[in-house]
Amino acid sequence: MQAWITEKRLSGVLSMNPASWYYLTGFTGDAGALLSSAKESVLVTDGRFAEQAKEETSGVRVVKQGGSLMATMGSLLRRRSQTRVGFDATQLTVAQFRALRKAAGSRVRWVRSDGQVELGRQRKDPGELAQMRKAALLAGEVLTGALKLLKPGVREIEVAAEIEYQMRARGASGPAFETIVAFGPRSAHPHARPTEKRLRKNELVVLDLGAILGHYCSDITRTVFVGRAPARIRRWYSAVQKAQAAAVNAAQRGATCGDVDAAARQLLARHQLDQYFVHSTGHGLGLEVHEDPRVARGQKHVLVPGNVITIEPGVYVPGVGGIRIEDDVAVHADRNEVLTRIPRDLIEI
Repeated sequence: MQAWITEKRLSGVLSMNPASWYYLTGFTGDAGALLSSAKESVLVTDGRFAEQAKEETSGVRVVKQGGSLMATMGSLLRRRSQTRVGFDATQLTVAQFRALRKAAGSRVRWVRSDGQVELGRQRKDPGELAQMRKAALLAGEVLTGALKLLKPGVREIEVAAEIEYQMRARGASGPAFETIVAFGPRSAHPHARPTEKRLRKNELVVLDLGAILGHYCSDITRTVFVGRAPARIRRWYSAVQKAQAAAVNAAQRGATCGDVDAAARQLLARHQLDQYFVHSTGHGLGLEVHEDPRVARGQKHVLVPGNVITIEPGVYVPGVGGIRIEDDVAVHADRNEVLTRIPRDLIEI
């Protein structure tokens, strides 16, 4: 990061992303703004987090917010005679940027640097990978335990609540996202929120969950059939399983994210199911559950050692249900590693 700031001749780079504050400084608060320069880092936060920031960081100057956050940061920039400041337009509203620019004054030249801070986060070091293995293991244990709850009459919200309780009981700070529990035809909605719907015999169940452990996220999906699955469900499941295996195999150093996505789509197309695959094949995973790189059609990002992505093809048939299999995959120099390790075969209960 420091080398990039120097290369671009910037006075500093502004970050409004809490995950990136943690990555760069260790600060775990969720309100503030971080200015990183070649010489120092300055964190502006409000009174709720000022002392916490001092305790959690080292070599970072903590400035207590006075008035609005944008006014405080802008005033700081004005006093420091900053001239070229990078900012990520995806992290600021129009109103925030206008307030910041007004407070900083006309001497500051604002330079778009979208995603630059987050770019370094894409490549996990050995310590980060070790933590992500633990988060993946925890998620697998919780999902395995949740299968025991899948009995006719249970409600989606009951299963989701127990899943999130079990995450915390095992040491997670919480779910990485709102747990997805979808029964029957509702499983055809890729991001279905749990409802009062009760489980019935002969229904598909999609369980999609992730835990935050030591700040790092996991993300896993398995599909269950309650009863004996009919032939068409078995065919669809087999196709999704093969598509996922093809995409996992393609997720190697030097491949593009578009290559990985294409591997899944081509397999589903052979089974005339590609029209039922309605989302991308995966996404980056780390301090946030959705981060770069995107594993989607046409994406040119070349996978490098340290990238961690999800592989999650699915088939969603309206009125019937959905099938998705998802695992977390780390890219290494000479191989890849599936972090989520529970079986991928169709589960019949």
